[in-house]
Amino acid sequence: MLKSEELKELLAKPKRIVITTHYKPDGDALGSSLGLYFWLVAKGHHVNLIVPSDFPAFLDWLPGLENVQIYTQNMDLHNQQIDAAEFIFCLDFNGLARIHDMAEPIRQAKGIKCMIDHHLDPEGFEDYAFWDPSAAATAQLIYRFLTYEMQDSEHISADMATCLYTGIMTDTGSFRFRSTTAEIHRIIATLIDCGARNWAIHEEIYNSSSEGRLKFLGFCLLNRLEVIHEYNTAIIHVTKADLTQFEVITGDTEGLVNYALSIKGIRLAALIIDRNEQIKLSLRSIGEVPCNEICKLYFNGGGHLNASGGNSKESLEAVVAKFRSVLPNYKEILTK
Repeated sequence: MLKSEELKELLAKPKRIVITTHYKPDGDALGSSLGLYFWLVAKGHHVNLIVPSDFPAFLDWLPGLENVQIYTQNMDLHNQQIDAAEFIFCLDFNGLARIHDMAEPIRQAKGIKCMIDHHLDPEGFEDYAFWDPSAAATAQLIYRFLTYEMQDSEHISADMATCLYTGIMTDTGSFRFRSTTAEIHRIIATLIDCGARNWAIHEEIYNSSSEGRLKFLGFCLLNRLEVIHEYNTAIIHVTKADLTQFEVITGDTEGLVNYALSIKGIRLAALIIDRNEQIKLSLRSIGEVPCNEICKLYFNGGGHLNASGGNSKESLEAVVAKFRSVLPNYKEILTK
């Protein structure tokens, strides 16, 4: 396993580098990737930032977004870039299944694979790991990586600061999750000093919904929300017909599960969506209710204690029924 000092020495001269992140990149995935991209380019490296899929429209203002390439739009070219890369930075994921069609090209690539991530249970595909499951966001780890491992805190540009702020802000729920430590606030203060305009970033992320998205959210809250008071749990299920009716695009379901969790007394919330090829499940919880355990044991997934995801090949109705059937196993912790 490569050490940080060795990596720093190797990166002292220009290299061919690929950065990638997980399928359907969120604010932390894109923010951390772009933050690292700016730093590497400033150091003289040739960098290709390749993501496995499209991403939410509310991130389309991020600095440097014109440099983001979507793998499926030119797979032959991107496979050549991956094969030619001397280093491959894998951000905000630690299992190659998370990058879908890119998994095998990355696995077979000859370049040194560098994983920077905060999720549990790493697969172990990497040659270098900067991993901390207690970190709130991968963008936080990028800040640590540049500051402490690469010892280059003096060269955080305003664009880098904006991207890293976005990643930390979105993965901490605007700094309200329990993962928001004193260190997070110190990093955020530094990023603001470096040029991140916190009020403008909040405006871009949270006040850019389309009329259709708001109508979709209203429909779901009125027609698809179920509260199971016995277990202090709420479920929102979304059908294929719902997605079609409201012309839902990538990012439109972002944050929907948090509305269910915001109900007074609710300790566990589930968003279950029929995505055609599979059923996607997102869990959020309060306190010690283990979203990650539920997703790992029953829904082929995992994640963090209070925020996890899973999937199933069963029908929407079957997945909702299965989720309900799991709740008695956690009754004691759900009803504390």
